[in-house]
Amino acid sequence: MLGGMHEEAGRRRLRGVRAIEAALADGAELRLLLCPEGPLDESVTGLVRTRVAEAEAGSGQDAGAGEGLLALVGPDPAAELEVWLARRGAAWLLTGTAYPGNAGFVVRSAEVSGADGVVIDADFGRDARRECLRAAMRADRFFPVCFTKAVDAVAAARRAGRRIIAVEDSGDRAPWELDLRGAVLFVVGGERQGIPQALLGEADAVLRIPMAGFVPSYNLQAAMAVVMGERLRQLGEPLPGRSAG
Repeated sequence: MLGGMHEEAGRRRLRGVRAIEAALADGAELRLLLCPEGPLDESVTGLVRTRVAEAEAGSGQDAGAGEGLLALVGPDPAAELEVWLARRGAAWLLTGTAYPGNAGFVVRSAEVSGADGVVIDADFGRDARRECLRAAMRADRFFPVCFTKAVDAVAAARRAGRRIIAVEDSGDRAPWELDLRGAVLFVVGGERQGIPQALLGEADAVLRIPMAGFVPSYNLQAAMAVVMGERLRQLGEPLPGRSAG
């Protein structure tokens, strides 16, 4: 279990040998190590040999040996729902979607934002699930994607001590008016019916994305991106190339 900022941020990408060594010293769970192409300098080979021997190693495009080294910290993609919901980052629940492609875009967006995992409650058979994961660019390689009932996901999130925050046009708070940090299960609905009323009743808060046009709603991924970006802003997530301080 991580402490402080690391624990709250959940999954994250690390760049460079020093950042990876510091995370390991904090007890981080390293899931993936991506090495730059070409010869590796001594700092990289030493790290791989002594600290991350059990990590999965691949080949990437980042230049610069030690600084080009990337690592992923987070839950095992095959972890059970109860296990990864016990972490302290964000999680997403998508309920009632009719289109596997849209569900895949949700998964991809959640992974990019550093979420702990995604739960999908949809009437998808085997082929539809495959289509979903293809649309997600196989983001399920990097974090858990669970296909299960929303009611079970919400119950598991409650047991894990997570707040439940819904995103719906009936909401009364903008994302920047609420603390989005810590262990949260964000709930979004399908394209036609939105979030079922019974599920909305389980939410601790309901967010509404401000709109100024005539069309009655954003597409699902755009609405999620607003919430994801605001959460990262509240966490103080630095932009690439900038320090948190």
